[in-house]
Amino acid sequence: MRLLQSVPYASASCPLDARDSALYAAQGGDEIVRNISEIDAVVIGAGVVGLAIARRLASSGRQVVLLEAENRMGSHSSSRNSEVIHAGIYYPRGSLKARLCVEGKRALYRYCHAQGIAHSRLGKLIVATRDEDIAVLERLKLQAEDNGVDDLQWLDRQDVRALEPEVVCVRALLSPSTGIVDSHALLAALCRDARSAGAELVVSSPVVSGCVRADGILLSGGGAEPFRVLCQTVVNATGLQASSLARSIEGVPKDTVPPSFLAKGHYFVLTGRSPFSRLIYPVPEPGGLGIHVTLDLAGRARFGPDVHWVDTIDYRFEEGLEGVFEDAIRRYFPTMKAQSIEPGYTGIRPKVAPSGSAPQDFVVHGPETHGVRGLVNLYGIESPGLTAALALAEHVHAIIGEHP
Repeated sequence: MRLLQSVPYASASCPLDARDSALYAAQGGDEIVRNISEIDAVVIGAGVVGLAIARRLASSGRQVVLLEAENRMGSHSSSRNSEVIHAGIYYPRGSLKARLCVEGKRALYRYCHAQGIAHSRLGKLIVATRDEDIAVLERLKLQAEDNGVDDLQWLDRQDVRALEPEVVCVRALLSPSTGIVDSHALLAALCRDARSAGAELVVSSPVVSGCVRADGILLSGGGAEPFRVLCQTVVNATGLQASSLARSIEGVPKDTVPPSFLAKGHYFVLTGRSPFSRLIYPVPEPGGLGIHVTLDLAGRARFGPDVHWVDTIDYRFEEGLEGVFEDAIRRYFPTMKAQSIEPGYTGIRPKVAPSGSAPQDFVVHGPETHGVRGLVNLYGIESPGLTAALALAEHVHAIIGEHP
């Protein structure tokens, strides 16, 4: 890591280690100057949300360093998802997910257009395959309208057949503002913008602990080049690791850190040409939105994700899931041929509540929650995190302000 400035390390809240203490005594108690970088703002986690936050803070004139534990940006949730730009339908009125999804969707479409990022506003159908599912669609439509999504359209069986001949259902909602985006191009654009504004990205630099001091927050990192940085502002945007990182920072009240749970999802891809021109979603299920059809920008169809609660971050594709997926898919795509799907990839969603719990909102904790000046922790940033990334960045910036 580039050394910006050396600063004193001795502090009552962050005691000296044994070597420092010996040097401290040998120098007669004078304060020791160690190789600690002093940085205005550090964003931890270079996924799409961390990059968006780093870009926003740097554009406001802040000195920003973005620390990423992996050897490349966006290697977890940001590159292992459906790449969907969500409309803002599913989330309770007044929730952060509802507000930031709707705001983020608008901002993301504008950003993609301005930056030339590949995307498509192709729309999606939420389908009721049974009469009893129609009530769920009715609730979703009312909820969407509460969230400011006023473009949903009712479709009957014939309307759906005209748009998507292979889809069978009794009724559906059409969401014209749902779309897809090239998530890798989005990551690259956000990184480019952040760097142009003066931010520095440092990969292979995991933060392993921290300490709240009177003069800032001291972060200690590992990797090939261990480091210490003293920051006035720290944003914890580490996704799957957010709770564990927050607990590792001495001075952050442990009772403000939510528990962490992991929901693994598998994606299968359809072999051959896709018969769909839009995204196809069943009604939501506990823990997710059901095994749905998404398309990539080349028109290839993929199905997923399912929901498997796991204890560790493990992206291996479990065997024996084809039958479960085929049964779920045939509810709305009954003509799908046997053995026409093959394993694609997996992703893991960070959750703040266990299996069986009601859907949880994004959790964004600033100083008013934990009492630590200059610190923002983001927990449970799952779907629609990609859609909401630019709005989340504005939200974090508002919490931090122009100055810590």
